[in-house]
Amino acid sequence: MIFKLLLLKRGAYLFKQMKIEGLLFDPRSNMYILLLKEINGNNTLPIWIGKPEADSIALALGKIVTPRPLTHDLIKNVITGINMKVTKVVITEIVDNTYYAGIYIDKGDGSEIPIDSRPSDAIAVAIRINAPIFVDEQVIEHKNNDELEDWLKKLKPEDFGNIM
Repeated sequence: MIFKLLLLKRGAYLFKQMKIEGLLFDPRSNMYILLLKEINGNNTLPIWIGKPEADSIALALGKIVTPRPLTHDLIKNVITGINMKVTKVVITEIVDNTYYAGIYIDKGDGSEIPIDSRPSDAIAVAIRINAPIFVDEQVIEHKNNDELEDWLKKLKPEDFGNIM
């Protein structure tokens, strides 16, 4: 798997810490866009996600508690229930317009194990656990798409709307 191969070579790559800038609906693709922005820089990374993942992220961002745990709440409960800790979430690569991510868990001895994940699921878990979100610098460089950048620059706050 490409994800595992990249982990072996990870030492030469840099990660950029990101924060969630917003969630918006893209009527062209009928999907949602999770927009990440570099914390100490100007880079942005849009990730197209499905409605269930967008809803889960929106609930977590709004600190809305559901009567029963959703899937991402369950993952959080399992991790904390076995006394493990998520150290970070990293979007590691993009292949054929598909992003790959890892949820890094501290094994308790200072070493980390990466769990392969879709970025939207990893971020939904990261929000609930308050783990930092990183993106491999090469992923940010890869997404340099002028049309997309122009579209993102023209966004207004009202374009973010309510996704629920």
